[in-house]
Amino acid sequence: MRPIVYLSFAYAFSEFLLMLIKRSKEGMVKTRKDRGSLIFLWLMITIGFVGGFYLSKPINDFWAGFGFPLIIGGLIIRWIAILQLGNSFTVDVAINNAANLKTDGIYERVRHPSYSGILLVVTGFSATMNSLYSFLVLVVPVFMAVIYRVSVEESVLINEFGDKYQLYKTKTKKLIPGIY
Repeated sequence: MRPIVYLSFAYAFSEFLLMLIKRSKEGMVKTRKDRGSLIFLWLMITIGFVGGFYLSKPINDFWAGFGFPLIIGGLIIRWIAILQLGNSFTVDVAINNAANLKTDGIYERVRHPSYSGILLVVTGFSATMNSLYSFLVLVVPVFMAVIYRVSVEESVLINEFGDKYQLYKTKTKKLIPGIY
């Protein structure tokens, strides 16, 4: 089996553990409004990886050299975002009772860095798959799912934090610092 396949299993396992450990708990949340975005995101990631690997070509050293740093960088960004949110991080869209709006650290650069990390990870994986079709099957659906999830999350954050969140939105980009 190719090393990239092992890395994808490790990534999937870490995300699965997050899903088990970091779900919001009854009695601990003020607001929960996922609107199916977690299931949609997981479905797109799963379909994307299966389709991407199915359509992949043999690993090319150039694309592997490009893809692996994106995967590692994406994982680092995702985990920094998760750790900086601490107990406020949940895999489902929820605001816990003790939540405050996080606007410092990595959140000073983008509003949704954990999703930026996911996008870097899937872009890196698609690059190592060495196929435009793999890129289209993996990155495009995951990007669409992330955009949907961000819109769900932002509506909850606006309801919870109001003008404070609106002001934060004017100062930071959604996913890519200085661009988007």
